Amino acid sequence: MTPQVNKTPSAMPDDGTGVIQTDPWLEPFAPAIRNRYAGYKKALDFINEHEGGLDKFSQGYKTLGFTIDDNGGVTYREWAPGATEARLIGDFNGWSHTANPMTKSQFGVWECHVPPKSPGVPAIPHDSMVKISMTTPSGESIDRLPAWITRVTQDLDISPVYDARFWNPPAEETYKFKHGHSTNPADGLKIYEAHVGISSPAQRVTTYKEFENDVLPRIKALGYNTIQMMAIMEHAYYASFGYQVTSFFAASSRYGTPEDLKSLIDKAHGMGITVLLDVVHSHACKNILDGLNMFDGTDHCYFHEGGRGRHELWDSRLFNYGHPEVQRFLLSNLRFWMDEYKFDGFRFDGVTSMMYKHHGMGVGFSGGYHEYFGDDVDLEAMTYLMLANKLIHDLYPHAITIAEDVSGMPTLCRPVPEGGVGFDYRLSMAIPDMWIKILKEQSDSEWDMGNIVHTLTNRRHLERSVAYAESHDQALVGDKTLAFWLMDKEMYEFMSVLSPLTPIIDRGLALHKMIRFITHTLGGEAYLNFEGNEFGHPEWMDFPREGNGNSFAHARRQFNLVDDDLLRYKFLNNFDGAMNNLESKYGWLSAPQAYVSLKHEGDKVIVFERAGLLFIFNFHPTNSFTDYRVGVDQPGKYHVVLNTDDEAFGGHARVDGSGEYFTTDMEWNGRKNFLQVYIPSRTALVLSL
Repeated sequence: MTPQVNKTPSAMPDDGTGVIQTDPWLEPFAPAIRNRYAGYKKALDFINEHEGGLDKFSQGYKTLGFTIDDNGGVTYREWAPGATEARLIGDFNGWSHTANPMTKSQFGVWECHVPPKSPGVPAIPHDSMVKISMTTPSGESIDRLPAWITRVTQDLDISPVYDARFWNPPAEETYKFKHGHSTNPADGLKIYEAHVGISSPAQRVTTYKEFENDVLPRIKALGYNTIQMMAIMEHAYYASFGYQVTSFFAASSRYGTPEDLKSLIDKAHGMGITVLLDVVHSHACKNILDGLNMFDGTDHCYFHEGGRGRHELWDSRLFNYGHPEVQRFLLSNLRFWMDEYKFDGFRFDGVTSMMYKHHGMGVGFSGGYHEYFGDDVDLEAMTYLMLANKLIHDLYPHAITIAEDVSGMPTLCRPVPEGGVGFDYRLSMAIPDMWIKILKEQSDSEWDMGNIVHTLTNRRHLERSVAYAESHDQALVGDKTLAFWLMDKEMYEFMSVLSPLTPIIDRGLALHKMIRFITHTLGGEAYLNFEGNEFGHPEWMDFPREGNGNSFAHARRQFNLVDDDLLRYKFLNNFDGAMNNLESKYGWLSAPQAYVSLKHEGDKVIVFERAGLLFIFNFHPTNSFTDYRVGVDQPGKYHVVLNTDDEAFGGHARVDGSGEYFTTDMEWNGRKNFLQVYIPSRTALVLSL
């Protein structure tokens, strides 16, 4: 049964306080919620009155930047209110500063038209270099990459600065989609978070085509129904993991052409996979020559001027979300990726930084509601996020939006008409932090079952969460993957099936499966896996940089490890597929939150029910339990449908997979019935009627 999480109740107030109906604790903050919603309505009313509505307003990419008419004429428009003169320069006119002058509208938009070379043939050649040159009030001439450019390239042998290119491939080279947007339901998400560039064992940047041919089949075989693509928006510094965006409308040229990316997404859709973009609207790279910073010579074109426009920790620029032209730019950016590339939604990066004036820096959120509705909230950014979610969900009925928020903002995942921010899911960021903390600081006997359960289940009622065991951040340099925390250097010598199964490897294999599985089953309404974690990728992530000799040794995913039948990585990979495919059959991610009947600290056992299944986890390092009594609500004859100790998963086959378990009509641990099982140490069992 799908939880009723994004349904608007009847008699909904029209002032944004409908969220109080699902959370009465919000009542004291009704004035702040009402004020937030009023700001959103004011912005929406302005767009409706002056811009023809949100639909038209968000199609700025069709009029700004470069557009081509049927006769081959090219019109170029750019918002740069601080400039006093502007001209289009490029290969096509010999970089002349006089050949193609631009005129300025009363709204600060510059425009010029380049007639066709001949009927139907643009005078600007496909893939040729272009720039906008402007004059500032002081008389200084500045050259910039067009803000709406859809293709930029970088030749590191010459300079790290990007070149803007006029992307207009001939019809025979233009990718034609065979499939539309994904129509998968927006629940039961099993997300594979991937970075194209690291997606092969080779010590270089992987391409879109390689990902399409080599990685998509792996994702499909493992039972994932969604891909979350990182580092697609063009970024100047590879080691930024895609989070220092320079050109917001350009797909990263490191991995191939725009047509290659379109082919990848279309192939995924053909396989029944939803594709999300990791979108970065929380900040922008501070580069001037190939970014938006100081675009028209002023400090405040797209950004707040002064300190408010700078993120000191990220060393980047912060958008002025209250300005209509910035709203047009960002909302059109979302629309562009949905329309031109057929992405099915977004994971919004850095939402915490957007929602608060302090950007979450130096703030420890206690969970008190006063922290979410006071003067520290950036109402202009909240308005933008509400507009973005309204736009996406109104125009694309199957679209999905996910917020990366560490603060726990209430109403983040409630619909905008109720007064919520409108996201479908939030990332459960406390879960991977918990696992790393446990592995770093506690011995197995010190694991606190109550704390594990609390962290996995501590989420807001009727606001869906994405659970994950390992984040890409924790795998970066300075930390280690979960598998490496568990097994460390023994992974170099004892992961072969021909080598002895050491106690460390045995423990690591068992706990790696159990950590992923309890996160998957208990932690949320969606599950996310970071690329490589499915088979226990060793070591850490580290991109080429000066500090490591520009090495790619740790900026890759060693799929060769899981493909080697003589290595134990295959066992972890097998389990990942079994786990996902079992969820596809029983649908626990779409079911109501689990009922936990047992958290036994001495036995290290956790028992819960969800989606008609009985889950039993024994985290004890040494103790196995015979005839262990567990409560269950539904009576009947149960059988094992998944066993982490199965030989196919690198286990010891201590449980008879064909066994039957009969309930006894007697209350146990708050459940109506009980049954008795053999549950080996470091093993999880799933029982079904």
